[in-house]
Amino acid sequence: MQQKPLTTRERILQSRNFKNGTFHNLAPTPMKSEDISYFGMLKQAFRRPATVRPSKPLPAVKVPLGAVAGFKPVITWFGHSSYLIQINGLNILVDPVFSGQASPMPFTIKAFPGSNGYTAADMPPIDILIVTHNHYDHLDKKTIAALLPSTKAVYTALGVGKDLMACGSPADGKITEMDWWDTIHLSDELSLTATPARHFSGRGLKRGGSLWTSFVFHLYGYTLFLGGDSGYGDHFREIGKIHGPFDLAILECGQYDDAWPYIHMTPEEVVQAAIDLDAKVLMPVHWAKFALANHPWNEPPARVTAAAAVEGLAVTTPMIGEQVIVGESYPHLQWWHL
Repeated sequence: MQQKPLTTRERILQSRNFKNGTFHNLAPTPMKSEDISYFGMLKQAFRRPATVRPSKPLPAVKVPLGAVAGFKPVITWFGHSSYLIQINGLNILVDPVFSGQASPMPFTIKAFPGSNGYTAADMPPIDILIVTHNHYDHLDKKTIAALLPSTKAVYTALGVGKDLMACGSPADGKITEMDWWDTIHLSDELSLTATPARHFSGRGLKRGGSLWTSFVFHLYGYTLFLGGDSGYGDHFREIGKIHGPFDLAILECGQYDDAWPYIHMTPEEVVQAAIDLDAKVLMPVHWAKFALANHPWNEPPARVTAAAAVEGLAVTTPMIGEQVIVGESYPHLQWWHL
């Protein structure tokens, strides 16, 4: 007799990453630095300098997003951590946030002028939607609700399905939730593996009820690393040993702060993470759309390109909407000097 598949709740309870009612990182990961209080962090949030937002609208490119027939991945970045991967007629969308804000409260954490030129309506029919975790700047319910009717399949971290279901997805097997090191073989030429990240999850006050993850994507002979959000840690080296080398590593590079050094990377740590992964090219994301930290909005690309140059690591820094073609075209103009 065929065994009944485990429910999501049963899978969560059996996960080696779930203990005492919450998911945990591989390494101890405090939410903040030991020498600052949550009250101090709140005060900083209300006293952010003007430089956290650009002084003028960001330059951007608006291109039609029709199907790509070739076998080289074409990546279009939409600011922050949202990007589209296209190859051989497939459309793969990661962490789309097109509503113009990254907060449940209206008129807070608004997108920078010029950074929100793409909407859900501009997206082609989505074959694969990837959501790395449930934070508001990665899982935007308005965007997801608009995309789901034309989306074939969704892959996300274990426990995030309930947030996606709240966007209107029917319980018809469209959503696949993955624990770290789970691998899904989508075809002979496509596989997706959920890999560790050093971060946290939560919408509202509850934390740790769902997992956060990075992904390794093998597609038509290329290997991409989709980083999601993560602090620096030994997991990058482990992923590199198992799945590297990577043709491209897309890593978060922004919204870092001395007050929370374990859950986001500094630009210099991003470069080291790319080296640990054995990445040929680094594409820094998680910047140029929302101000979630106190650093100048354009500090992340300036620091990461400087650090990469010292290490001899290739970096691509496209404008919003400018396309990267893996193995062929890597935009690298320093356009953030407005």
